Amino acid sequence: MKLTGKKVLSFVHDDFEDLELWYPIHRLREEGAIVDLAGEEANVTYKGKYGVPATSDYAFTDVNAADYDALLVPGGWAPDKLRRFQEVIDIVKHMDEKQKPIGQICHAGWVLISAKILEGKNVTSTPGIRDDMENAGSIWHDEAVIVDGHLISSRRPPDLPDYMREFIRVMEQSK
Repeated sequence: MKLTGKKVLSFVHDDFEDLELWYPIHRLREEGAIVDLAGEEANVTYKGKYGVPATSDYAFTDVNAADYDALLVPGGWAPDKLRRFQEVIDIVKHMDEKQKPIGQICHAGWVLISAKILEGKNVTSTPGIRDDMENAGSIWHDEAVIVDGHLISSRRPPDLPDYMREFIRVMEQSK
């Protein structure tokens, strides 16, 4: 398994896009990674846009970003909630400063925008937030997946296979 011993943190909050949370988690676990979910509170069950539940392992305030090798930010409407928590922003900034893989799909770009880490970066997202991404200083592309160093971005659920192939590849190459 390619990612045995690697730890990945995924954010979760109500109205996450079900596939954009669970597909990456399952793929990473299939490759041997440990994936923890962090939400506003620990041990709370959050519901996806289509009703699929996800229970947080930790609260944002309990997460030590240094314990993780990579970060996933799911899409849906959850990113609009996630970006309001300073702890979420601090985790994203830490992962960016340490050049650890950060995956974002669909509306997840909102969290990276709020962390102010997209200036000059090549990215993609759902076309609905293209203006937001560009206004944050990024260079937006309408492609299934874009890799710019440690940042891996994707547009929407049909792009998940490409997104996870590249996310796993970047994780394999990271320290």
